[in-house]
Amino acid sequence: MEQSKDRPGQEEDIPRDAVVYCDGLVKIFMSDGLKVMALQGLDLEIKRGEMTAIIGKSGSGKSTLLNMIGGLETPTAGRLFIDGQDLSALKEKEMVTYRKNTVGFVWQKSTRNLFQYMTVLENVEAPMLFAKGKEKKRRERARMLLDEVGMLSHADKFPSQLSGGEQQRVAIAVALANEPSVLLADEPTGAVDTKTSDKIFQLFRKLNADLGITILIVTHDVSLADKVNRVIMISDGKISKEKVRKTAGYTWNEGEDRSHEEYVVMDRAHRLQLSEDVLEKAGIDSNRVRIEATDGKIIITPPETKD
Repeated sequence: MEQSKDRPGQEEDIPRDAVVYCDGLVKIFMSDGLKVMALQGLDLEIKRGEMTAIIGKSGSGKSTLLNMIGGLETPTAGRLFIDGQDLSALKEKEMVTYRKNTVGFVWQKSTRNLFQYMTVLENVEAPMLFAKGKEKKRRERARMLLDEVGMLSHADKFPSQLSGGEQQRVAIAVALANEPSVLLADEPTGAVDTKTSDKIFQLFRKLNADLGITILIVTHDVSLADKVNRVIMISDGKISKEKVRKTAGYTWNEGEDRSHEEYVVMDRAHRLQLSEDVLEKAGIDSNRVRIEATDGKIIITPPETKD
């Protein structure tokens, strides 16, 4: 898929190959008169063409992050650039265009993805109705996308006549209608069985390879780590860990290592977020620790530990 070469608002310190760039994102909500921090200075960079899963428990901030990237919410503080566009600089009319053309959405519930009173083909055509172009070209593109997701034979059916997995395939075609730079999927397999989930992820991988589109999947399901090359773990509104597959690609040859390398993420202020499990194993129950750099390693010990 051809990407835009004109990237207005791009700042010099942002990598040119970063399609998603978050710098110190903060989001504060009001709940029952109290301020709640959903994101706490989150840093994230996703390169063009990556297929990435963001995994976190309920309340971790993953859905807030997805909504910000999708232009549905604005950050309280920090910078957010998507495909070279500074979202904080966009006016409302520009934001509508951004949501229509730069990002595509696939939600967990089919009722958010599809119009129940339209046929499958009409649903895929719907996002293109306000774009310039002839009806014949819209119809040709809609049929091409349905063929891409394996649903062309169901073009004249209504969503209610499809299974949950089939509806998600159509939803993906709808999300791709206006050739977005980023495809956002919020719990896309949360309402289907394991077999159907595997088929949907196979489709994501195919689209990622065929179209080169950046795919960002937000979920609470840690088992999805085996289906993507890069997994980002979010906790308490910040990126805590990353897992990167040792073997490139989405399939393995016999005997190859199928595991991931796990990394603790250091933010741009050089801070680390250590899990409760790691702290417990190290015997650290204080907010003060001793740090020593030796032989190319950093050693963190409880304050009472002596060499």
